[in-house]
Amino acid sequence: TWPHTAPLQHADFDKHGGADPADVTRLRDFAHTHGLEETGCQPHRRVLHLRGSAASMQRAFGVTLGRYQPEDGGEAFVGCAEAPALPEGVIAVLGLDRRPVARPHFRKPLAQPSQTYTPIQLGQLYAFPDGDGSGQNVAIIELGGGYVASDLSTYFKSLGLAKTPSVTAVSVAGGKNQPGSDADAEVMLDIEVVGALAPAAALVVYFAPNTDQGFYEAISQAAHDTTHKPSIISISWGGPEDSWSSTSREAMQTALQDAAALGVTVTVAAGDSGSSDGESDGLPHVDFPASSPYALACGGTKLGASASQISSETVWNETAANEGATGGGVSTAFALPTWQKTAKVPVATGGFAGRGVPDVAGDADPLTGYQVRVDGTDQVIGGTSAVAPLWAALVARFNQALGAPLGDMHAAVYQIGSAAFRDITQGNNGAYQAGKSWDACTGWGSPDGKALLDALTALRKSTKKHAQ
Repeated sequence: TWPHTAPLQHADFDKHGGADPADVTRLRDFAHTHGLEETGCQPHRRVLHLRGSAASMQRAFGVTLGRYQPEDGGEAFVGCAEAPALPEGVIAVLGLDRRPVARPHFRKPLAQPSQTYTPIQLGQLYAFPDGDGSGQNVAIIELGGGYVASDLSTYFKSLGLAKTPSVTAVSVAGGKNQPGSDADAEVMLDIEVVGALAPAAALVVYFAPNTDQGFYEAISQAAHDTTHKPSIISISWGGPEDSWSSTSREAMQTALQDAAALGVTVTVAAGDSGSSDGESDGLPHVDFPASSPYALACGGTKLGASASQISSETVWNETAANEGATGGGVSTAFALPTWQKTAKVPVATGGFAGRGVPDVAGDADPLTGYQVRVDGTDQVIGGTSAVAPLWAALVARFNQALGAPLGDMHAAVYQIGSAAFRDITQGNNGAYQAGKSWDACTGWGSPDGKALLDALTALRKSTKKHAQ
């Protein structure tokens, strides 16, 4: 049932989820023995930062460090071919391998779009409840690119907003707001979608390097940020689930689990390359971190509208025209969660009963994309990258209306089911076909925002009544 146990306060997290002092002492002894210097320790996040020479790191963790050149011709990186040997009590050693782990899930249209929307128009089409996100802080995770404040001001003014939403950049592990690359489209899209639909919310953009360490640190620091205290984290980056090392995935999972424990909702793009997730082995794959059971995985649709009403909505699949398709499928790393057991999730390759992706959906087809402004130019952009911030803004309005954070809302979404969603029953994403109720293309479908808020309100009242 939902809501779960009341979320932990940051001050209480140490007692319930922080590192065991004995583990910290043991790791400090390990570091001293191997000639490694401690540069920081955050017991509440269960993180110990160490520094040392390449030779010391190689001896300590049993790896051989080298310089690698990606097959796609990207920048060379320092990495290791072997998995690091883990000291007792450690689930992951991050930072030895600096290869890029994720890609941004946005798509620019190759052909002329058939219909485009401002985020505000999409909020109206999806019946977002009244509200402006007041009192909410929304964290946005970025692994590259940057934003230009004057562009944001121009864009929000063009939408008729009285003032530009508050946007703050936070540097994580050396990342920073650095406009001037293709990733700017991701950064600006995320900020503009959330800001347009939750203009009174405070937006905090966490910039980190595109490495497993950077991605983990961005989510973990956002979840544990006692200055900004976000109630929502929006993530539009990811990579095929099986491209991650098991230890990196486990570290990411702990950060997402911390967010859930602290009452933070995490919305994540499900991917833009259909059921293959861009892999070439002919098998279906899901994208991570969308496949985490702690992520509200956001799939994509193709949306048609007339006279301020939705006229058609199908699964986004423009693969034949090289315009992308929504991710979705079944995890081979995470078992079927309890809250998903009645959703009729198909088994994964090899018969594994895994977590189904996505949970929800929204407009993502670049041919019915979002009107945004990037690096001084008005553009149209699609991709499930747009759906994660769309849902983040919707959750900000829910939190405002309910007077409390939704936190991990999976149990609620799956209890409510089709009643508060536009069920998408036409189309496929390659290996999976849309159908009634939940499916591995668009989850439960796109939101009927007001109906979903009513259902959440009723569910919360019912749970409180039974608890008395």
